[in-house]
Amino acid sequence: MKIKWYGHASFKITTEKGAKIIIDPYQSGAFGGVISYGKITEEADIVLTSHDHDDHNYTKDIKGTFKHINKAGRYEEKGVQIRAIPSYHDPSRGKERGQNLIFVVEADGLTVGHMGDLGHTLAADTLKLVGKLDILLLPVGGFYTINADEATKVMNDLAPMMTIPMHYKTDKCNLPITGVEEFTRNKKAVKAAGSSEVEITKATLPKSQEVVLLKHAL
Repeated sequence: MKIKWYGHASFKITTEKGAKIIIDPYQSGAFGGVISYGKITEEADIVLTSHDHDDHNYTKDIKGTFKHINKAGRYEEKGVQIRAIPSYHDPSRGKERGQNLIFVVEADGLTVGHMGDLGHTLAADTLKLVGKLDILLLPVGGFYTINADEATKVMNDLAPMMTIPMHYKTDKCNLPITGVEEFTRNKKAVKAAGSSEVEITKATLPKSQEVVLLKHAL
């Protein structure tokens, strides 16, 4: 499988059989230009949106005829197993920013978790629902989501072999959130991929836990 980071919380997963899954597409120029990553105009078979905010739910530029999943449940599309698990956008059970979906995507013998705009650490019952992950796509920037310390706890609790940080301040994101350095500080196994995409199989998955930094594609 290939995992490509467009920017912010948006990724494209392409399976070995060619199924294309786009997760949390942002609206380019959202919030008065605060989100300035380029438009996502690639084709998708499946689009997953964790909640209804402009930096996570903009499907209008995506090409192709796709299945849009934005509600909790279990799904199977194009040979891909998907679980959408309820959570919250804040630590107050949704009272501040509403609901959030955690997506668990299973394909090619790998299990990928995308945390959306998770606003809290995970209780035991949610950890059990998420289950064992190989790859974790994790917000780390704070303010609107979990911060670096909370993200570290979520990562440690889920114990994936690979964690890819997302939803942090970059040259294309001027939200009042921190950069990825707050999360990677004092972590030993941090690798820069040098590109916006990684290709992973069960055989090439790291044997010990590591954090992989992608460049934003757009």
